Amino acid sequence: MKRVRRYLVAGLLVWVPAGITFLILKLVVDLMDRTLLLLPEHYRPEQLVGFRIPGLGILLTGLVVFATGMLAANLMGRRLLKVWDATLQRIPLVRSIYGGAKSFTEVVLGDGGQSFKQVVLIEYPRKGLYSLGFLTGTELAEVQARTSEEVVCVFVPTTPNPTSGFILMVPRKDVLFLDMDVEAAVKMVVSLGVVVPGWDAGKTASKAARAAELAPPGPAP
Repeated sequence: MKRVRRYLVAGLLVWVPAGITFLILKLVVDLMDRTLLLLPEHYRPEQLVGFRIPGLGILLTGLVVFATGMLAANLMGRRLLKVWDATLQRIPLVRSIYGGAKSFTEVVLGDGGQSFKQVVLIEYPRKGLYSLGFLTGTELAEVQARTSEEVVCVFVPTTPNPTSGFILMVPRKDVLFLDMDVEAAVKMVVSLGVVVPGWDAGKTASKAARAAELAPPGPAP
């Protein structure tokens, strides 16, 4: 029975990840293929070649996003984008949804900030217990003024669904910054802690040494 159980577990370890990956990819491909409905009916691939070609919607979606980015990056496109934003901001219900989605997208996809680019460790939900989190904000002027603390905003994801979680305001001195990258941290959360990324202590020490060398010298005694 132990041998049978071992074989069954080995088979599940092969098929469950493959099945989940297939279902997610199929969902994404089917969703993007719906962009083909934007084309006139007589120009759609199934009308031209006589059968459906899965995945062509990904190509069309990529072209639409790329063309939109080119338009938004030039002067005329920026003006049109301002008109579009101003129009949506005047619609009562739409402006709250659109404004929040736009701010979140700019923060996550923008190159300037550190949001969701740094994995941290904090003591949560109590002292002595540690939770993985993602640094999401450091400019918390009112919170810092009212708490008299230099605090940062940390998102602590739930498992196995990392898209939900808690927003915590944590004093910077209580935050441990990790070398772990975001992708590895997400895998650890989704796997319930089973998939633990490796760690090169020597690399960390060399990075700390280089940072110390580059730090400006303190005041002379």
